[in-house]
Amino acid sequence: MRSLRVLRSTALVTAAPLMLAVAGLLHPRHLTAATAGDWAGLHIALLPVFPLLALGLIVPLWGRPGRDAEGALTVLAWSGCLVYAAYYSGLDAVAGISAGTVVDHGIRGAAGRLFAVGGDLGRTGVYALAVACLATCAVLWRRHGARVLPGSVVLLAACWFFVDSHIFWPRGVFTMLGFAVAFTLLTVTTYRPAKDTARTETPANR
Repeated sequence: MRSLRVLRSTALVTAAPLMLAVAGLLHPRHLTAATAGDWAGLHIALLPVFPLLALGLIVPLWGRPGRDAEGALTVLAWSGCLVYAAYYSGLDAVAGISAGTVVDHGIRGAAGRLFAVGGDLGRTGVYALAVACLATCAVLWRRHGARVLPGSVVLLAACWFFVDSHIFWPRGVFTMLGFAVAFTLLTVTTYRPAKDTARTETPANR
């Protein structure tokens, strides 16, 4: 029964990064009049997918946060996920859908400005995601100890590359695969018995 829950949760948290990795293989390398339609269309399809990347941080922390350090870190992680979802969707809408549309309709001079604005939105979103990742790793470290280290290292590395890789091949695709691997490792860790030193009795306390 536990293995089934692990599989369901793993499928939930890896669906978005795997879809984004596949989309990265299809993403045009450059925005031109010939690729503008595909550029805009792909970003329209991805508009609901980018925010779902945050599920990899929300699912391992699922539950009502307490009034303690873990609870504060959990709220910080959720807040970072919310900011990421809002601002990275802005990148998708501005530098993806809008830029592709104006180029497709032959409007000159607008795409560069849209890319600049979209880049600022995207970086803000990724920085917020990085804060959420750090907070999530801190909570899971407190609960599970060093077992979260492999997933945490892969997760933070993926965040680092996500700042300027988007989903473009090859770095962006491997970045999304890195998120999928990290989310899998962290999710599996949460289904193992948590470290609970508060219940450990020493001979002096008996």
